[in-house]
Amino acid sequence: MQLHEEKYKDLNLKIGLEIHVQLKTDQKIFCECSSDYINSPPNNNICPICTSQPGSKPMGLNEKALENLLKIGLFLGCKAHGKPFYVQRKHYFYPDLPSNYQRTSQPILGDGNFMGVGIWEIHIEEDPGRYELREGKVDLNRCGVPLAEIVTAPDIKSPEYAREFLRDLLLSLEYLGVIRGESGSIRADVNISIMGGNRIEIKNVNSVKGVYKALKYEIVRQKAILQRGGKISMETRHFDEASMITKTLRKKETVADYRYIPDPDLVPIYVTPDKISEIQSVLPESPHNKKKRFIEEYSLGEEIADALISDLYLADLFEEAAKNSNPLEAGKWCATELKRRLNEKNLSVSTSKITAKHISDMLGFIERGELSVKNAKWIIEDAVDTGESIPTLMDKKNFYQISSEDALIKIIDKIIEDNPKAVSDFMSGNQNALHFLFGKVVNETEGRAEPSKTIKLLKDKLCTVS
Repeated sequence: MQLHEEKYKDLNLKIGLEIHVQLKTDQKIFCECSSDYINSPPNNNICPICTSQPGSKPMGLNEKALENLLKIGLFLGCKAHGKPFYVQRKHYFYPDLPSNYQRTSQPILGDGNFMGVGIWEIHIEEDPGRYELREGKVDLNRCGVPLAEIVTAPDIKSPEYAREFLRDLLLSLEYLGVIRGESGSIRADVNISIMGGNRIEIKNVNSVKGVYKALKYEIVRQKAILQRGGKISMETRHFDEASMITKTLRKKETVADYRYIPDPDLVPIYVTPDKISEIQSVLPESPHNKKKRFIEEYSLGEEIADALISDLYLADLFEEAAKNSNPLEAGKWCATELKRRLNEKNLSVSTSKITAKHISDMLGFIERGELSVKNAKWIIEDAVDTGESIPTLMDKKNFYQISSEDALIKIIDKIIEDNPKAVSDFMSGNQNALHFLFGKVVNETEGRAEPSKTIKLLKDKLCTVS
């Protein structure tokens, strides 16, 4: 963090984030409609409640959504406030909000810390619908999908650290398994001020890259205004993904503008200490702690550990494989060759047919000299696609490596007999002839000759040729 800060030290840069993540639930937050707003036709997953029809009343708060939010807060080191919280009505007017207010709770947890950045508060709210400004169309399928809002302190001191913070935060939330993974399911409002000036809010930035680019642009824009003797006006801006710049959206609202009131249709909610203890007992290991443990327990390098923890399923597969094979080798193969094959096929461990047994069995064959490293790379690809066992795949591909001395000597004798000129060249001191003859053995065995043993036997045999 300090490394990034130096670059912006003179700007007194303050950055805070309001991160909105859709919580993984089957139903919406206050009704029984499906929360799948992407794979359904527009305005299909709706009912009188989530479209705010006259006379409709919200059901109780979705328990699964609240449980997922509590997991997020406790994972980030937050404390539950220990008192009942109200769901409030936050009033504003927009085509995708049929009630003209958004239901959003009072803070449920707070006073946390993640990567040195304070977590001020976490609350739950309902997502509005989707408004296509250019077409003037509204799709209300998304209305009522549960959201967690994570509000950080303005502790971030550079765009680079904002990017790093967001990446690690989202990875942690993926480990928890409590957020949706679809495009657009994560949005951030970015708050930034420089040189003690007014705070600018940039609304609804939809990617980690977008947050970084918006901050970089905004620093340049605000510096230019101050250098011309101007003042930074407090306002809300929009980030244009296409041009990578921010544009004025509206003057910044205050809390009073939203006219918050407790929702009279919903009772206060209290999270008991027993519920908090229950959730704390099932929280998974964080990516940061897992990386540290992998390095210490398995002697993995930082780069390999980083690659493994980037996917919880990959990390789990590695640990299972390491129980029955060399952990260092298992880590290398999982982090490099397996990950490369999965990326090529646009798959993950969870969507492929690879298992930990494939990795440990493959490494066993390599260690016994029965499978070459070159052929092992093809074996991994087939295991990802078919899920067939390593012995079955080796039989099909005829990949069993020839390491028997008797079998190799027979082949070497034939190669020496068929290539007298190469033998003569070697006897004359031409070392390239040895590589030529080795290549002939490899071709004869279709790549199944064990390399180090073959070279040794070939040298020994050539030294006996008169």
